[in-house]
Amino acid sequence: MTAVLAAAALLLATGCSSDGGTGPTGGHDAAPSGQVSPSATAGEAGASAPPAKGSVKVAATLARDLKSPWGLAALPDGDLLVSSRDEGTITRIDAETGKKTVIGSVPGVAPAGEGGLMGLAVSPSFASDNLVYAYFTTASDNRIARMLYDEGKPAGQQLGAPDTILRGIPKGRIHNGGRIAFGPDKMLYAGTGESGDTGLAQDKKSLGGKILRMTPDGEPVHGNPSADSVVYSYGHRNVQGLAWDSQKRLWAAEFGQNTWDELNLIEPGKNYGWPEVEGKGGKPGFADPVAQWRTEEASPSGIAYAAGSIWMAGLRGERLWRIPLAGAVPSAEPQPFLEGKYGRLRTVLPVAGSGGGSEIWLVTSETDNRGTPEPGDDRVLRLQVE
Repeated sequence: MTAVLAAAALLLATGCSSDGGTGPTGGHDAAPSGQVSPSATAGEAGASAPPAKGSVKVAATLARDLKSPWGLAALPDGDLLVSSRDEGTITRIDAETGKKTVIGSVPGVAPAGEGGLMGLAVSPSFASDNLVYAYFTTASDNRIARMLYDEGKPAGQQLGAPDTILRGIPKGRIHNGGRIAFGPDKMLYAGTGESGDTGLAQDKKSLGGKILRMTPDGEPVHGNPSADSVVYSYGHRNVQGLAWDSQKRLWAAEFGQNTWDELNLIEPGKNYGWPEVEGKGGKPGFADPVAQWRTEEASPSGIAYAAGSIWMAGLRGERLWRIPLAGAVPSAEPQPFLEGKYGRLRTVLPVAGSGGGSEIWLVTSETDNRGTPEPGDDRVLRLQVE
């Protein structure tokens, strides 16, 4: 079985599932999906695990009629900030009433293909600095900037001028990455894509096809693999999901090409294989994913950790995956929810203050030019999970 999986992972077809597209699947439709490593289900010694089977209940639809929503971040009071990839705006959503207020536009955003205004993050020191961070595509690159958010100004004019902290991330019509998040260490992490130039993923001097770790000012962090570089891990195709578990381990979701999408446990300096390996290749020098899916059943974007599991939003797969964890490994096979019910799913985020992390926000992605929008799309849903 291991040999079969390794061979399948190396079949890099000419098509591209990219951001949840509908390219060919390489003739593997009969193969099982949501596979975990053979040793994973045994768990870690002494590590507790949630039940093998979970549940999801849609408690409420918080907001409707969002256009190309992408990034999602929570303010200290629980309200949400959501970015519009194609319109270049950031909207505040009241977490209780769902009231939407456009707080401003981000100048310099050049939406095209899979690029535009993507990931959002709120400064860990927001109470004192009022800074909001954004990852976006310009005419020349992808970059990360921070902006002062002044609630005292009129709606639509509450964002200050962007202060770029990192520029030069490769851009393309595909594979722009885009997720940013502050980790438990209060450093800023970013998932990037190789922009369709596969060689960039293995080039440690390029910011493409990487997970980056930087200070809030965009500088390399002490403890990074190279002292003068923000590159934290490499060999990635297109990372759009970042989350930390209860033990502060970093997890990342990544688009495959036509065979395997991946969930990876990220460790500094490791090579995650692309384009030499797709999925579990078992090749020396490359870190295998802890779980993999056929691209038609996942095409993962955002992930979140809640109730002892990683929750992974699927674009092309149009479902929410639950991956229960026992320490650093899955404790049971991944389980899908909401299959086809809300269309393409983009972003997940734990609800602040929910007991035991038992609620998450879920953002749909039907208005991104690849979905089939229905009245009310796109939406922010509040889910009860276990």
